[in-house]
Amino acid sequence: MLASPAARLALFYGATFLAAGVQLPFWPVWLKSRGLGASEIGLLLAVGIWIKVAATPLVGIVADRMNRRRLMIGLALLSLCAYLLLLPAHDFLGLLLLTTLATTSAASLGPLGENATLSASKAGKLDYGRVRLWGSLSFIVAVLGSGYLLSEGGSDLILLLIAGASGLTVLACFAIPGEIAGRKGARPGAWRALLGARHLLFLGAALLVQASHSVYYAFGTLYWSAQGFSSATIAWLWVEGVVAEIALFFWGGPLVRRIGPLRLLALGGAGGALRWAATGFVIDLPTLAVLQLFHALSFGASHLGAMHQLARTVPAEQSATGQALYSASVSGFGFGFATLLSGPLYAAYGGRAYLAMAGMAAGGALLALLLNRRDSAAAK
Repeated sequence: MLASPAARLALFYGATFLAAGVQLPFWPVWLKSRGLGASEIGLLLAVGIWIKVAATPLVGIVADRMNRRRLMIGLALLSLCAYLLLLPAHDFLGLLLLTTLATTSAASLGPLGENATLSASKAGKLDYGRVRLWGSLSFIVAVLGSGYLLSEGGSDLILLLIAGASGLTVLACFAIPGEIAGRKGARPGAWRALLGARHLLFLGAALLVQASHSVYYAFGTLYWSAQGFSSATIAWLWVEGVVAEIALFFWGGPLVRRIGPLRLLALGGAGGALRWAATGFVIDLPTLAVLQLFHALSFGASHLGAMHQLARTVPAEQSATGQALYSASVSGFGFGFATLLSGPLYAAYGGRAYLAMAGMAAGGALLALLLNRRDSAAAK
């Protein structure tokens, strides 16, 4: 029996990240196997992300006014059905519609699960980073397993693996603790309080740092494949970055308390700027292996800092909406714009497209430091 909230939420992260561990590195490969080019892949991924910008906040608003676990179960089932319907799809319109439905439903689950975990963390029931790391561990298993299987089988296996992981996600949603994922009773229209200048500045900083990963997520595998690296080697490179991220999550709690969420977010942006500026020029494996360690900063530190900033600044009755707004702006708008940009950039410049990502990460770091200085001055 999974009695504790931490164990149940760890199961949720494990299930959802199984799908992500296959989809993030290998979904563009599957799309390419259906006859799509680089610009079409970038457009398809970007459209799906843009749809999330509208859908995710609406889901958050609904979640603050109803039983969240039931909503999560419904979203998980919808995503599973869409992935299964993709099996016979080959035309661009069909791929676009079904991929958007599948990924939007799955993406809407993430903020609700994060919100449940942050709520429990704020109440002192668990350590957010040490629950969240189970998602990263699951991601590693998925990347390594799928990398090995794909070296032996065809690209259609990618979709089958994602569908299987989506089925496990449905089961995991039934285990979400009811006392955490229940109704919070937000007032209608309360979400407008989250559109203040200070909160928007925070969202802008997180957006720039996280969206700077778009070339890596959309074309990192294809770029390394073009350089001659095998699927197994590429899988290990992805895994190495996630291992570094896990270490940050495990030991990050004291770091957050020591330097604060916004400085941690800025540290992530600075690490991202250095990582992407170098990745576009590096072609040897040892140096790439060193650069992948910076995932602990570019993603791990920036995500941990952003989550703790949300937990500190968003009222409990608006927490699902706040989490959904974060997801829509950062994972939706930010990644939508950056992914749309990354297709033509990668098609024209190859690995040099990473330089644009370095600039975005640096801009996010500067915004986070500006907001931290503003908050420090206001506290005096």
